[in-house]
Amino acid sequence: MSSRPSTFAALRHRNFRLLWIGQIVSLCGSMMQSTAILWHVTLLVSAENKALALALVGLSRVVPIVAFSLVGGVVADALDRRRLMLATQTVATLVAALLAWLTFRGLSSPLPIYVLAGLSSAVNAFDAPARQALLPSLVPRAVLPNALSLYSTMFQVASVAGPALAGLMLAATPNDATGPGWVYAANAVSFLAVIVSLLMMRDLPQRAGGERKPVRVGSAMEGLRFVFREPLIRSTMLLDFFATFFASATALLPIFAQDILHVGERGYGLLSSAQAVGAFVAGIAMAHFEPVIRRRGPVLLWSVAAYGVSTIAFGIAPTFVLAFVCLALSGAADTVSMVLRNIIRQTRTPDELRGRMTSVNMIFFMGGPQLGETEAGLVAKAFGAVWSVVSGGIGCLIAVAWVAKDTPALRRYGRDEEPITPELAQKAVSQQPEPANPAG
Repeated sequence: MSSRPSTFAALRHRNFRLLWIGQIVSLCGSMMQSTAILWHVTLLVSAENKALALALVGLSRVVPIVAFSLVGGVVADALDRRRLMLATQTVATLVAALLAWLTFRGLSSPLPIYVLAGLSSAVNAFDAPARQALLPSLVPRAVLPNALSLYSTMFQVASVAGPALAGLMLAATPNDATGPGWVYAANAVSFLAVIVSLLMMRDLPQRAGGERKPVRVGSAMEGLRFVFREPLIRSTMLLDFFATFFASATALLPIFAQDILHVGERGYGLLSSAQAVGAFVAGIAMAHFEPVIRRRGPVLLWSVAAYGVSTIAFGIAPTFVLAFVCLALSGAADTVSMVLRNIIRQTRTPDELRGRMTSVNMIFFMGGPQLGETEAGLVAKAFGAVWSVVSGGIGCLIAVAWVAKDTPALRRYGRDEEPITPELAQKAVSQQPEPANPAG
């Protein structure tokens, strides 16, 4: 039996290390911008319209994801993924710079923020499938689980630093609607780190299948058929969607910081980082201990359930410290499930379908939290922020129970499960979709 990879085995590979470092900087900027946008819109509307304004942020982000994700996956599987990322990162830089410029000129309405947030999501609909599909080609298959764990940890490092830095920058210009412009400008600069890392890569392996493939509309259907005929992949996406749809508390953090816990901009920045603090600790632990997790399916289900419970606890937390701890626990649980979900998807998806699988997953992974922001804002408008968060956590637990009951393959899934072969994948995409059978 081969020895277990070290905690940082994937970082020994140059191309992965370059992308990993570049993404820390870039994602930190993106997290700063996401945090600032939520705060910014609350400064541009009346107090009674805060919840609705925050709900519209989620809606503006999710519509482009649904509209463009499938196309983005087809493009990622057809074109050179590194060059595609260079293009998307460049456009994302321009969008962030435009948002900063408009903010410095002065905004009296949140409408331009919604439009540019939507445009940023459209760009990400092409960038994310290319990035996720490129990742397995940067390391040997034996250390891919370690690479995915470290990538999740990197994401959480950025999620800790980004909101905290945004909170400090916003606190420097309290109640000033032009203050978020500095955050947007920092995000524009941060994209350069990924662009440089992509330009410095060398000796990338040839894609399976040789030359580039034509971009065909029918290719999107192949990705859909593959995902929905693979019970394990389908169930992880459903878990992801329902957990983030029901238990998306982050959209309401400005209300909790301003009106419930009364902690201001700095407290808002800390609350926005709380989930990432727990996630960072869990990510380091997963990078080290993931190789000894044998029953991946049950651990995945229990971690999503813990996410729902900690969300409920946050909703009723009476103090800032307790609220911070509950959010940190939810972040830790989410990271455990994220790592295991990514391992299942990447190891059971052939390279020629990875972009399309990722694009379908984007609808669940990004559509869930963005629709969740909309749902959370509307429920908060009708019943209050506390009930919105608590009911969302309850909904998450119900969703976990449903997926666990209807997907026995996930309850049984273990470390030694064989990855899907290209032949089985081709059979899945060439057949007509069967009636839904979650039990697989």
